[in-house]
Amino acid sequence: MGTPLAEVDIDVALVRSLLQSQHPDLAHLPIQPAAAGWDNAMFRLGEQWAVRLPRRKLGATLIQKEQTWLPAIAPRLTLPTPVPIRLGVPITDYPWCWSIVPWIAGETVDRQILSKGEAERFADFLRSLHTPAPSNAPRPTWRGVPLAQRADAVDKWMVSLAQSTDAITPTIRHLWQRALAAPIATETRWLHGDLHPRNVLAKDGTITGVIDWGDLTSGDIATDIAAIWMIFERHSDRIKAIEAYGLDKAIRFRAEGWAIFFATVLLKTGLVDNPSHAAIGRSTLQRLTETNARF
Repeated sequence: MGTPLAEVDIDVALVRSLLQSQHPDLAHLPIQPAAAGWDNAMFRLGEQWAVRLPRRKLGATLIQKEQTWLPAIAPRLTLPTPVPIRLGVPITDYPWCWSIVPWIAGETVDRQILSKGEAERFADFLRSLHTPAPSNAPRPTWRGVPLAQRADAVDKWMVSLAQSTDAITPTIRHLWQRALAAPIATETRWLHGDLHPRNVLAKDGTITGVIDWGDLTSGDIATDIAAIWMIFERHSDRIKAIEAYGLDKAIRFRAEGWAIFFATVLLKTGLVDNPSHAAIGRSTLQRLTETNARF
């Protein structure tokens, strides 16, 4: 289980062709590959824009969610987001919808230590996002659900990781069981759904934006709050974020459970073919242990 293979080849020539046929006023701009994740590929377009294209069928569903909901949510958020400014449609050589979005400067936060004060800014962002979701909002299927629905998968990953690493400590096992026993969420709110360090950008230690909103859904906000242990290296910053958000015990315990979920899947898959993901998973588990030893 590693990074999913692309189901279609995406290169600069394809992006240029899509632009020429659908957005010809932008087709003259320089194009260069920027990043590729599990579901989408990103190409920088000139200085101001980026082209975001699904690399597999699942990503096509997720990008349509971004196109539908992010324009409505973004205006109230306290951090920049790549709201689609142009939309693309399938053609003969490319089967899915795609987007042109603003380019947000910065590097992913797993490559830097965030400055003091960013913990409070991040907590403010989470609160601006975690508002009640309307009845027609996307329903949670994988993220934002009760943790019991993820228990079988996480248990299998922990068994496997315990055989090959020292990352699954007694503290992690205790936190996971405590999370499963915590009261479930009673409110359905908006959440990002995939708020790991590769989806948060920063420059010179200051957060510049939050990207990759394909898992946007309604559900348990603890899914997003898990990012506190994934993003902030310093123990003091994690405590500041926890206090600034104002977590009760049930949400905090579930958030620790979601952090274990993200950490185990990133470590398990990262050990196959993505050292950056593996490093995020391992450091998250270490931080969970540290925070609970000292909180």
